[in-house]
Amino acid sequence: MICALGSAVCYGTATVLQAVAARAASDSGSGSGDAGVDPALLLRAMRQWRYVAGLGLDGLGFVLQIVALRAVPIYAVGAALAASLAVTAVVAARVLAVRLSGTEWAAVGVVCAGLAMLGLASGKEGHEDGPAALPWALLAVAAAILLAGAVAGRLPGRARALVLGLGAGCGFGVVEVAVRLIDSFDLANPALYALLLGGGAAFLLLTSALQRGSVTTATAGMVLGETIGPALVGVGWLGDHTRSGLGWLAVSGFVVAVAGALALARFGEAPQVDTAK
Repeated sequence: MICALGSAVCYGTATVLQAVAARAASDSGSGSGDAGVDPALLLRAMRQWRYVAGLGLDGLGFVLQIVALRAVPIYAVGAALAASLAVTAVVAARVLAVRLSGTEWAAVGVVCAGLAMLGLASGKEGHEDGPAALPWALLAVAAAILLAGAVAGRLPGRARALVLGLGAGCGFGVVEVAVRLIDSFDLANPALYALLLGGGAAFLLLTSALQRGSVTTATAGMVLGETIGPALVGVGWLGDHTRSGLGWLAVSGFVVAVAGALALARFGEAPQVDTAK
């Protein structure tokens, strides 16, 4: 859980940096940003030091996430990652002078309370492999996310941000499940390609969502996509479980943590800062 929370700190801080960088990259491009998902946006964003710093934090967060996924159930890691929005809120308040109201600080407390409940109730990770077709299903889902993102990039404003954010969350969810299915570096394992494709699609869709649409809506969709589906897969097929008699506490903690994170989703909104610095 310490690794999962460390991963949330890395991801939450990276969100603020990448949101600003993505919009600066959009302003420096020749398009309007509404023509669809633009792979070249990633190249332009990587010229921004904030985006590169965010990628570094994402890399560290991913390593911590892998360690966590090998030790605790997916649902616990997913809820901890949803708490990255609470981290984003605190970073925005401290670094970018975004003011949090008393209600919003209370939401941060709610997230922490939910995670504490999950920490008390979580058992060890499951050791089941799930159906033989699960790795192939993950690969198919990852490909579908990329295709759906190409279509969603042409949707109007709020719908665009929601679908792209949800797609990014599902891509990160594919990564979470794939990590559990990879025991060694095996080029014949479709879960390896699902991890690479799902992660790549997630970064592309999230960067596109942060570019022009409502970052509030995008982050809310991402939280839903990266928590609910992987949690169900972990419990239903991979043998994740809670401590004896504490299933109710785990469910309550999961719901409380995700609800608190969604309440804080608007702090993914990139503040207006001087991107030329």
